[in-house]
Amino acid sequence: MSSAQRQKQFDLNRGRNATVSEKTKTMNTNSSSPGQRKLQISMERLQVQQPNINRRAAGSNWQAAAATGTENQKHTAQTGNGDANAALTKSARARLKRKAQRNRILAMDCEMVGVGFNGQDDMLARVSIVNKVGEVLLDKHVKPREPVTDYRTSISGIRPHDIENAEEFKDVQDEVVKLLHGKILVGHALRNDLAVLSIKHPVAQIRDTSRYKPLCKLVSNGHTPSLKRLTLAVLGQEIQTGEHNSVEDARAAMGIYNRIAADWEKYLEKRQHHK
Repeated sequence: MSSAQRQKQFDLNRGRNATVSEKTKTMNTNSSSPGQRKLQISMERLQVQQPNINRRAAGSNWQAAAATGTENQKHTAQTGNGDANAALTKSARARLKRKAQRNRILAMDCEMVGVGFNGQDDMLARVSIVNKVGEVLLDKHVKPREPVTDYRTSISGIRPHDIENAEEFKDVQDEVVKLLHGKILVGHALRNDLAVLSIKHPVAQIRDTSRYKPLCKLVSNGHTPSLKRLTLAVLGQEIQTGEHNSVEDARAAMGIYNRIAADWEKYLEKRQHHK
């Protein structure tokens, strides 16, 4: 047989073997049950997921090699959760810090009704407290402790039904004291508000728009200006166009302070330095 004939016979035999092998593979695949195929797939996935724990590959330390994959997975999971918790904690801390900054300076205003002869004496009927950005932290009517002889509705905005079933004075007073503790207090003619509440506040922590001399000198030639006049001059806003609203007045006082806070604090520092 020539060389060419031998090569032709070899190629023919190889083709027959390939055909038989393919048929056998197909028959094996078709003959396997669905359960066997699922098991085979599961084993293949398991082999992909599991680390290499071959004893021969790891030598005498094959147990350590087997544990490495598990430890790495745990470390990754813990690190990921730790980062997420750290991010959440940082975000929460930032929110708390912003809230603390907003509530470090508070503004208060009170509405009063008249008691006694001809309603000449003041009695607390409503108190409102807002923070640095004008958010209302407290706004409550107060039950009268004496018979009201003048509701002063045209100014106070208070009517009998507002305070008949309102909260007790002592309860509201306690809330105000807790809220103001350690805070800078802003307001207009705060001496009157503190008096009607029967409380005191450290003088160093009071920012009274009716007593800031540079502002009084600028707006009313050194005289005590009204909150209405100050608000128009400093903020360009009109308030108290009808009945007064203690929330509106507290926000106005805070707005004035915010506008000139830097100069106001420098003024107080200089005064403290010269003492």
